[in-house]
Amino acid sequence: MKTVSNCVEDILITQPYLEEALSRNIINFSALALELTEPISNMLKKDVKPGAIMMALRRYNPPMALTNSVKMKKYMQNLGDITVRSNLTDFTIKNSETIIDNHAKILERINQESKLFYTFTRGIHESNFIISSSLKEFIQENLKNETFIASQDGLSAISINLPQDNSKISGLYYHFFKRLAWEGIVLYEVISTTNEFTILVEDEFVDKAFAAIKKLKN
Repeated sequence: MKTVSNCVEDILITQPYLEEALSRNIINFSALALELTEPISNMLKKDVKPGAIMMALRRYNPPMALTNSVKMKKYMQNLGDITVRSNLTDFTIKNSETIIDNHAKILERINQESKLFYTFTRGIHESNFIISSSLKEFIQENLKNETFIASQDGLSAISINLPQDNSKISGLYYHFFKRLAWEGIVLYEVISTTNEFTILVEDEFVDKAFAAIKKLKN
């Protein structure tokens, strides 16, 4: 049977900003309990008193990723170089039987210029090319028989080298996304390898995004 504590946990899990503020003791428990009275009453289908909610809030134990801020701060300080590449174009193509063969032709061309920015991601239904805009016409020509879902110019990529053991760090990506969201930065694409994390943004956001990520490191 669901309890007030279960409802409080369900609500906080879906609202990480609220959960973090609670873990840092910067929220008025009484005011929050009053705010949650109606939704929790609806969840339990009975009237719930704010006092019961406030007690559940005080007993709530946030995840270790939120409470262990000292450890997370050390990881952030160990972030590697932050690299920015501009003049990029993003293509999203519907998957087909010919896309791999066409991709091979594109790779032959890319191998001739080592300084080009290029990424390729294949999903279940679509594939994504991000490449230096200087090759935009070449890509369009070689994929002319494919179905284009989307195409976007004027993009920049910000790449961050991550600590070697980043895959064992709970909540690492949350801190990136939280900071960027607070700054009102819209992410066009997100690309990740084992030790590298890249966000793709429109050019109007690149300076603001770079500054936001640098603040995390410092």
